[in-house]
Amino acid sequence: MNKTAFLAAVAVLSIGPAIAQTDAPAEGEGAATETTQAETAAAEIGATATATIKGADGADHGKATFTQTNSGVLIRAELTGLPPGPHGFHFHTTGACEPPFESAGGHFNPNNAKHGFLAEAGPHVGDIPNIEVPESGNTTVEHVNAFVSLSPDSGNTLLDEDGTAIVIHAGPDDYKTDPSGQSGDRIACGVVAAAP
Repeated sequence: MNKTAFLAAVAVLSIGPAIAQTDAPAEGEGAATETTQAETAAAEIGATATATIKGADGADHGKATFTQTNSGVLIRAELTGLPPGPHGFHFHTTGACEPPFESAGGHFNPNNAKHGFLAEAGPHVGDIPNIEVPESGNTTVEHVNAFVSLSPDSGNTLLDEDGTAIVIHAGPDDYKTDPSGQSGDRIACGVVAAAP
């Protein structure tokens, strides 16, 4: 995939501070691939899922909404009460958020790719650009992840049998180091659940 196509596929908009943009992932064995048109067609365009994001102490840190689009899944996260600075932001493989959130498993990676947008055989399908939290601790982020789907028939569905979680890490993802970009502890987590 060329850089222009990748950047178009992962169009990023952050209300508040700008969310980091990354270089294109290299093609390679195990690298994440965009969901196919057939997989996207199988997911009803406009289908939604949500996650309530909580800290290890039970504090509410906001809500994320996931909407199926023709280009992948649109993530809109309205986040509150987070430490200022950059934070890794990823889908994790299991829909469980018991503190300290190790219950969420590793990054969502059904293709057995390497971690990170800068990795030769990356990224994981669950990799998302870092979020930047201002001094207020509150931010709203929008991002399209072209690698995942809300279709139950997709190999990259967020709504598989054991679910998935969205996790915020203490530090920024370096976009290259396996298994999690040296992004540190998991400070907030939300289980992705289909909207009723």
